[in-house]
Amino acid sequence: MKLYNCIFVLIFALSCKNNPPFEETLLKDGVPLALAEYRHGQVSNVEYRLSFAIPKEKEDPIKAKLILDLHISEYNTPLYLDFKEDADHIKSVTVNGESEEIDHRNEHLVIGPQHLDSGANQIEIEFVMGELSLNRNEEYLYTLLVPDRARTLFPCFDQPNIKAKYTLTITAPDDWQVLCGAPEIKSVQKNGFTVHEFGQTENISTYLFSFVAGKFQSASENPEGFDMTLLYRENDTAKISRSLPVIFDSHYRSVKFLENYTAYRFPFQKLDYAAIPGFQYGGMEHVGAIQYREGALFLDESATENRRLSRAKLIAHETAHMWFGDLVTMDWFNDVWMKEVFANFMADKIVNPAFPEIDHRLAFMVAHYPRAYSEDRTLGTNPIRQPLNNLNDAGSLYGSIIYNKAPIMMRQLETVMGETAFQKGIQNYIENYAYENAVWNDLVEILDQETNTDLKAWSKIWVDRSGRPIFDQHISYDADGTIAQFELHQSAEDGSDGIWPQTFDIALTYPDTVITLTANIIEKKTTLDYAKGLKKPSSIVYNANGLGYGVFPVEVSQLDNIPFLKDPVTRGYAYINSFENALNGNIPLETAFELFRKGMATESNELLINLISGYLGSMYWNYLTEAQREHYQQPLEKQLLQQLQSELPPNIKKTLFDRFRSIAYSDSGKNTLYAIWNKTKVIPDLRLNQDDYTAMAMDLALYGHPEQAEILEKAKSELTNPDKLERFEFLLPALSNDVAERDAFFESLKAEKNRAKESWTLTALNYLNHPLRQQESIKYLKPSLALLDEIQKTGDIFFPKGWLNNTIGAYTSAEAYEILEDFIAANPDLNPALLKKLLQASDDLRRVQLLGKKVDKGND
Repeated sequence: MKLYNCIFVLIFALSCKNNPPFEETLLKDGVPLALAEYRHGQVSNVEYRLSFAIPKEKEDPIKAKLILDLHISEYNTPLYLDFKEDADHIKSVTVNGESEEIDHRNEHLVIGPQHLDSGANQIEIEFVMGELSLNRNEEYLYTLLVPDRARTLFPCFDQPNIKAKYTLTITAPDDWQVLCGAPEIKSVQKNGFTVHEFGQTENISTYLFSFVAGKFQSASENPEGFDMTLLYRENDTAKISRSLPVIFDSHYRSVKFLENYTAYRFPFQKLDYAAIPGFQYGGMEHVGAIQYREGALFLDESATENRRLSRAKLIAHETAHMWFGDLVTMDWFNDVWMKEVFANFMADKIVNPAFPEIDHRLAFMVAHYPRAYSEDRTLGTNPIRQPLNNLNDAGSLYGSIIYNKAPIMMRQLETVMGETAFQKGIQNYIENYAYENAVWNDLVEILDQETNTDLKAWSKIWVDRSGRPIFDQHISYDADGTIAQFELHQSAEDGSDGIWPQTFDIALTYPDTVITLTANIIEKKTTLDYAKGLKKPSSIVYNANGLGYGVFPVEVSQLDNIPFLKDPVTRGYAYINSFENALNGNIPLETAFELFRKGMATESNELLINLISGYLGSMYWNYLTEAQREHYQQPLEKQLLQQLQSELPPNIKKTLFDRFRSIAYSDSGKNTLYAIWNKTKVIPDLRLNQDDYTAMAMDLALYGHPEQAEILEKAKSELTNPDKLERFEFLLPALSNDVAERDAFFESLKAEKNRAKESWTLTALNYLNHPLRQQESIKYLKPSLALLDEIQKTGDIFFPKGWLNNTIGAYTSAEAYEILEDFIAANPDLNPALLKKLLQASDDLRRVQLLGKKVDKGND
C-alpha cells in the first residue's frame, strides 16, 4: 500500500473520533512529506483561476482573487492549502457558495469539512498577493516560484505531483507588457490600465507557474510557423542586433532536436521567454515563459567562444526542460536532480551540431568535472538522490552534484547501455509519463528492459551514495624494463566500502607514440593483464578519454609532460587530476601552481586556457600564502602582459586579460589597468565592451587606485542602461575605501529587503571579503554565519551557498577557521542541509589548515 493511502486511512479513522493529533502530523510549517502524500490521495482535477491587479506604485499592495476548482475524494477531513503569508493577507474565503471563517495556521489555510463535498468543489479566495517571491521593481516584476515559493504568492497545493491547469487575468499599467504560460486571448484598456486575459495552460506543477510584467521591448520570430516572443530591457543596439537572431535560432534548433530525440512533439502551446536584468539564475524553465538572466543572452562581438557556447547550452538546457521536468515531472523534490540531469545531458547533445569547431568531449569534461569535484571532495558532499522530508528544504538539494556529477553519471549509463538502447528507453519514458509525475525507479525499470546490466544495483552506487573513488596504482617492472604487473586499486574517498563501476582509458606515453589501455572497473582491484610486456612509459595519464570519475594517480616527476600531451582531452584531464591531487596533498602546492603557470604560457585551446586560468586563480588566492603571492604576483603579471602583446586569438586574450585584471593590484598592475581602462593603452585584438570597462573601474577602486573617486564617477556617467546604473550604485558602498562605510553597508544586508537583488548582493560580498581586505573584514564572518538560517528561508535556491561562498568561503586564515569551528560547535541543531552547504563552501579553508599541518610536519 502506498504511503499516502496508509495516511489516508489513518486520518479518516482519527477524524471520525475528532482526534486532534491528526493535525499535529500534517499541519506543520512548510510542506511536510506526510501532508503532500495525503493530499495527493485527497484532491485531483485541480484548476486555478487567478486574477492579479498590479498598481502603478511599487509600494501599493497587489489585490488578487483565486477561484479554485477541484475534485475531493475525502471530504470528512479538512483541506489544507499552502499559503506562507500573514493571515491578514486573506480577505475572504467562500466554499461552494458559503462563507468560510478564515483559519490560517502554520503557513496553511485550513478549509473545514463542513462545506466540502465529495467530488467537485469550488473555493473562492480574495487576498493580497504575497511578495516574498514576487521580484518587484519600479518598472517590472516577475515571479520565481521554484521549489516551494508558489505558496508565498497565492494559496495553492505547492507540491509537484498535484498538477493543475491555470487561467490568469492580470491588470497592469497600459505601458507594461505581460507574459505568462498561456497565450493572451483578450485585452481591454481602462483608466490607464490594461486587463490581460490569458487562456488555460496544460497540467503543470505549481513551481512552473509564472508571469512577467513590466516595461519591456519585444521581439518575435516564427521559423517554420513556430511562434516565439522575447521580452527584454537591454538597450545596447550592438548586443541586440547580434544576439536576437542567435537567441531565436538556438531555441528553435533545440526544439527540433528534442522532438526528434524524444519522438514527442513540443508539448505546450507556446515557447516565449523574458530576459531579466539581475535574474537570480542563468534561466528558469517556466512553461510558456522561460526566464533568463539578461546578460547571459545578450552578447556582443567581444564575447569569447566559451561564452557563446555557454549561452547555447543555457538555451538548450531550459528548452530541454519542456520535456524533462515540465512535461514529465518528478513526483517529489527528492528527484529534482532528474530534470536537471536530463536538461544538462540533452544540452550537451543539442549544441554539438551548432559548434562543429569545438571538441565537445573536451567541452563536456571542463564544464562538469571541476564543478562536480568542487562539492564531491568536501565533507558536505551528498548523493545525487537525496531524502527530503519537507519542501522547506528543497532548495538545499540544488548544487554541483545534481548539475555536474549527475550528467557524468548519465553519460556512464549511456555508455553501459549503448546510445540506441538508451534513447529508446527515454522515448518510452516520455510517452508513458507525459503530463504526469515519475520517480527515478520508474525510469530505471524502463531502461532495465533495454539492457542486460543490473541498473538497480548500478544506481545504488552512482545515484544513492555520495563521494568519489580514489585510485592507486601498483606497477612492477621486469629486469628488461617491461611491465610485469599493472594493478589499479579503488577505494572510497570517505573511507566507506563503495566501488564505482566505470570504464576509462589509460594513456601510456612514449617519446614517439601513445599506447591506450581500457580499464573496466567492477571491483576493488583491477589487473590489466594486457599491459604486461609493454615498455616502461615516459608518463602515465589516467582517464585519458575523460569518461572516468575519481582521483587518479599522478607522479610529480611527470607533471612537466602535461602541457605537451597532444590530445586536448587527455591534456585537460591531466590538469584536472593534478589540481585534485594538489588539494589532497599528493602534489606540493607551489609545484601545482607552477604547472598552471606553464599551462597558461603554452596552451592554445580556449577551453583549456579557461580551465587553467580558473585553477591558477584558485591556487593563487586560496592556497598560496601572502608571502608566496607577493613572490609570484609580479612575474605572473609580467607573463600575462607579454602574452597579451603577442599574436593570440581574441578569445584567448580575453581570458588572459580577465586573469591579469584579477591580480593587477601592484603599483605597476594598477597603472597598466588604469591605462587600459582610460584607453591610453590599447592591446591589439583585445575586445572589451562597456561591462568590461565598468568591471575595471570597480577593480581599480578595490585595489585602492589614487584616482578611484574620479574613476568611479566617470564609469557611472558612462552607463546609459538604467538597470546597470542601479546595480552600480548598489555596489558603490562595498567598493569604498572607508571601512565605516563598508561596515554600514554590511549591516544593511541584515535586512531582507536590502538583499532582494541576490546577484548584486553576492557581488558586493565578494568585494567586501576580498583577500586584500580580509584583515578589516573578518569581523563580518560571525554575523554572516548567524544570518544563515534566515538567508535560507528568505533567499532563492542558490543564494545560501552563494552567501557562504562569498563570506566564510573567501577566507583561508587560521582565525577564520576558528570562527567556523566555533559556529558549528555552537549550533549542533543547525539544519543538516545548511550544514552541508557550509562544509562545501568552507572546504578550501579546511584544506589550507590541513595542508599547512602537513608542511609543518614535513619541516619537523
